[in-house]
Amino acid sequence: MEGLDILIHLFRDYTLRNVLLGALILGGISGVLGALALLRRQSLLGDTISHAALPGIALAFLFSGSKSSLILLTGAALSGWLATLFMLQVVRSSRIKDDTALGLVLSVFFGFGLVLLTFIQKRPDAAQAGLDKFLFGQAATLMAEDVRIMAILSGLVFAVVLLLWKEFKVFLFDTGFAESLGFPTRRLDVLLLSMLVITIVIGLQTVGVVLMSAMVVAPAAAARQWTHRLERMVLLSGAFGMIAGVVGSLASSVVPRLPTGPTIVVVATILVLFSLLFAPARGILWNWFMQKRNQKEIHVQIALLTLLELAEHHHDFRHQHSLQVIQAALPRNTHLKRTLQELRERGWVDEPRKGYLSLTPAGVEAARKFRQSREGKA
Repeated sequence: MEGLDILIHLFRDYTLRNVLLGALILGGISGVLGALALLRRQSLLGDTISHAALPGIALAFLFSGSKSSLILLTGAALSGWLATLFMLQVVRSSRIKDDTALGLVLSVFFGFGLVLLTFIQKRPDAAQAGLDKFLFGQAATLMAEDVRIMAILSGLVFAVVLLLWKEFKVFLFDTGFAESLGFPTRRLDVLLLSMLVITIVIGLQTVGVVLMSAMVVAPAAAARQWTHRLERMVLLSGAFGMIAGVVGSLASSVVPRLPTGPTIVVVATILVLFSLLFAPARGILWNWFMQKRNQKEIHVQIALLTLLELAEHHHDFRHQHSLQVIQAALPRNTHLKRTLQELRERGWVDEPRKGYLSLTPAGVEAARKFRQSREGKA
């Protein structure tokens, strides 16, 4: 009960509650959209949009003179959306490739944003406008109103994803096939990018311009390691994003002077590293383990087939072979003792007397099956 009491006490804290809810919402929706963007090969677009949002924030403050999150984030959304459309137009109307266009848009918009921030800081009415918090995020400034806005926008984005799930599913994997079915692929592309813009914009105050792209890429990259199915990947990506948000927020609340945004990104990175190492079928350690197991199985099969050939040479399947003869027949097997022990444990060979091995009836049958399988593949 002590742990539950601590959680209840923490959740009663106004600031922590807003940060937790905001990080939970942000992690979930960025994970979902990040998975779609990853499969669309537009993950780096998140980095471009997040940086391109900076001049929109500055211009919104200059024209309105207000520090309202709604006004500033609206400016960020418009700027990010214009940057996205500009990038698409450059790719379609020129020979410039996607990666070059992304770098061009990112540098131009972000540079313009930094110029505007410098200009704002020199104005007498700036009064420490606090726009720099959008660079690296400042989750502690989240208000209940900000969390409500995040929840509403995230809910709308999630609803659109559910409503057009079939269309997105076909569009993500085969655009040509989607066009042949009559799907409006260009509109779907713009819609997906627009939802990505919204997702990034609502996370700027929590994580910041510089780190927001990690919230889009990291959960999706981690989820991709665990499954081959789109539905599971999207759900896992959203779950990983929420885990990163909640764990990062709690860690920053417990450790003094630990920034929330970077901590969330660090947790998301840890999830990616864990997935890269331990995920079934794709993880590095998993593949290493499977490679070792396959290598062991190959040694077992070769040893068993060799014993069968020796027995056939003597016209006696129960012929006893000395270890010296077996070693001479299998010079490349550096783990011969381990291989022979495995054969004994499987009941394929026995040791009638010390230093001599012979095939069992089960071993003969298994060896013949292996040989038939090899001949069939050949």
